Amino acid sequence: MNNSSVMSGKIISLKPPNIIFTSIIVILLLTGCQDKVNKCIDHHTFKPEKIKLPEGDFNPEKYICYKAIQISIDGNLDEESWASVQWTNNFVDIEGELKPLPLYRTRAKMLWDENYLYVAAELTEPHIWAKLKQRDTVIFYDNDFEVFIDPDGDTHEYMEFEMNANNTLWDLFLTKPYRDNGRVADAWNINGIKTAVYINGTINDPSDIDDKWTVELAFPLTVLTEFGDWPADGKQWRINFSRVNWQIEIEDGRYKKAFNLETGVRYPENNWVWSPQGLINMHYPERWGYLQFSEITAGEGIAEFIPDPDEQIKWNLRTMYYAQRNYASEKGIYASDLNELYAYGYVRAEYIPCIFLKPFGYEAYILSDETNLLWTIDSSGKVYSRKTE
Repeated sequence: MNNSSVMSGKIISLKPPNIIFTSIIVILLLTGCQDKVNKCIDHHTFKPEKIKLPEGDFNPEKYICYKAIQISIDGNLDEESWASVQWTNNFVDIEGELKPLPLYRTRAKMLWDENYLYVAAELTEPHIWAKLKQRDTVIFYDNDFEVFIDPDGDTHEYMEFEMNANNTLWDLFLTKPYRDNGRVADAWNINGIKTAVYINGTINDPSDIDDKWTVELAFPLTVLTEFGDWPADGKQWRINFSRVNWQIEIEDGRYKKAFNLETGVRYPENNWVWSPQGLINMHYPERWGYLQFSEITAGEGIAEFIPDPDEQIKWNLRTMYYAQRNYASEKGIYASDLNELYAYGYVRAEYIPCIFLKPFGYEAYILSDETNLLWTIDSSGKVYSRKTE
């Protein structure tokens, strides 16, 4: 076909339609690339919600977990293995030394074997009561006992468990703390868990004075290690316990939560814990206690607790995370200069993090001279390490 035509004595050349179309696409692509180059940004401006900083020194509780022999989950704690291991220190207020000691004593013990992590707890209580009986309801509306476990200690992907004196359970899985917009898997269950409660007294009977209630739990390791390593000699997990206790009064032969007559508002719950959080919030996993596993059978020897040589590095990164969060809450950006963070809670230390800003956050690094691990924390609060040569 001849792609030309004659008009007014001149020959006008006509380009094939496909060439014209291709030319348009090339121009559009070049224009689009130019636009993308112009829109590159160093960071995204935003203001995350300000978070509270824990009060008190960083000094979590520690416990060595020995091997168990023949534990029967009935709430009685009468096995030789339980008798051979120590109780934790008595629980304190969740805020630590900022508040008075709890009104009633709470303490716990731990053991393990090839299948389970065992937890026992003793809760003294002159008036034992519980109402909730449906699994996965909000158990802390009753007096309760709670367990929080983070096997790999990165503060993400951890488990929460609650139970009341009726042996009613609530188990849930959190992708990360609420402060970091974590999602809660409420339908998640600890399949294979064994639980029991023993009441030394009478439940829901205001006519007498009770002594205590004890709980006995067996957590399947196959579930707990879905986001962490299997227990081994010297291996450490992060764990904490909490007890919610409400102020009550007796009316018409029944227990009810007490109200402040001056304000007309119900008294807030007491929160008593093993390892103090420094604020009223259990979802600061970096403040939980240390659980160190031992291959020694309970009663047959003593293991030594081995502190993690990099723990102060991780805590240094954590205080920087607190400061970055509150700096960004005010400024709308994360800081690249550590000097800007001291006024926001960053604690000066011998370690100096390197900060790398990204469009939607940051990462900070410290290389450990002790372990040769490169420790990292990111803007989501997750802390982890990589081995370097």
